[in-house]
Parts: sequence; C-alpha cells; structure tokens
Amino acid sequence: MQNSLKVNEMFSSIQGEGTHQGLLCFFIRLTGCNLRCSYCDTKYAYFDGEFFSAGQIIDKWKESGIKLVQITGGEPLLQENVYELMEALLKKNAKILLETNGSVNIKNVPKNVVKIVDIKTPGSKTEDSFLIENLRFINDIDQIKFVVTGMDDFLWSKKIIEKFCLDKWCSALVSPAYNMAKPAEIAEMLIINNMNVRFQIQLHKMLWREEREIFITKKC
Repeated sequence: MQNSLKVNEMFSSIQGEGTHQGLLCFFIRLTGCNLRCSYCDTKYAYFDGEFFSAGQIIDKWKESGIKLVQITGGEPLLQENVYELMEALLKKNAKILLETNGSVNIKNVPKNVVKIVDIKTPGSKTEDSFLIENLRFINDIDQIKFVVTGMDDFLWSKKIIEKFCLDKWCSALVSPAYNMAKPAEIAEMLIINNMNVRFQIQLHKMLWREEREIFITKKC
C-alpha cells in the first residue's frame, strides 16, 4: 500500500531500556526484520501486522497524550515510509527514539531523532551484521547498545567500545540478555574495568516478565 507502514502493534507503556528508562512512552512497533538473533523476544513482529498511514499512526499517538515515542521493530528502517513518519512526528513536537539493529544505513534518519543502534555480539549469532559506516552518523544524543549473552560477549563488547572510543562521544549501553547472562556478573565486570558505560536491565521484563498484555496498557 502506497505511503503506508505495516505496523505490528502500538501501545503506551514504561520505557524499559536506555537513557530514557522509566519514562512513559508510546511505542510504534513496525513489522519485519532482516535478522534472527538468538535472544530475540519479538519474533511475533517478523510478519504479523496491519497497514496504517503516517497520519493514522500520529492520530493514535495523539490519543496517548505522551510526548516520548519509540519507533521499533523488527527493524523499522526496512520500511521506506518510516522517514516520512519520523519527520511528521517531529513537526508535532514529539520526542522520538529509534531502535535499530545496526545492519541498515542510518544516514537518512532525521537529526533530532535519538538513534539507539545495536552492535550485535557473537552470542546473537548475527555479529557480522553491523554496518561500520553507521558510526559516522552517531552523535552525542545517540546510544549504542550491546546485548551480551555471557562473559565472552562482554569481553568482545569491551574491545569494540575501546577500539572506537564509543564511551567518549555517545552513550554506550551494556545489557545482559534476559535469562541468559547473569546481570550481577556483568555489573561486577563493569566496575572492575572502570568502564564509562551505562549498565541496563530490561525494566519491563523485571516488572511484567513474559506477560506482554499486562504492560501493553493501551494497545491499538
């Protein structure tokens, strides 16, 4: 459908990750992903969804009354019309977070959108997916995230952070994969290595575990 986006779900909840953790947020989850990470918790977004125009999506966001919006997936940048949506939301004074898996070029993402970009670790089984060129388009409002499945992933991530000095010019996030890595062990390693990164646990999973419908309070 021309000028439309395939949307898996839209809902209001608490932002569970990143530098905006704990804030009310309106989530727009787009359908489709080009990766199949070992720890993926949104497999339901691979294919299922309905088509909405940018205007219809914005109407749903307005109904929420929440300024903070996260566009996620799947992989949202696979749908070309997402750029039109981001521009339209910015014109409505939305604060936009874009969560992307790092395998798609981010150069055309609007300047004022906060990019949360994954660098996939070996434990994800997709560690060769990151486009190194994307580092050119990261600035100080953006976040680079490493989801670690254990100590090997942590040490791998540490090398990448140090190689590109990621902690010096953006927010570097280290997140233990839910039910895989031991959060306390990863936190201890950050302390031992005196790393200037943000440790995060997925707050929404601490609150609601696997019961998605509990935290999707206003699903559209």
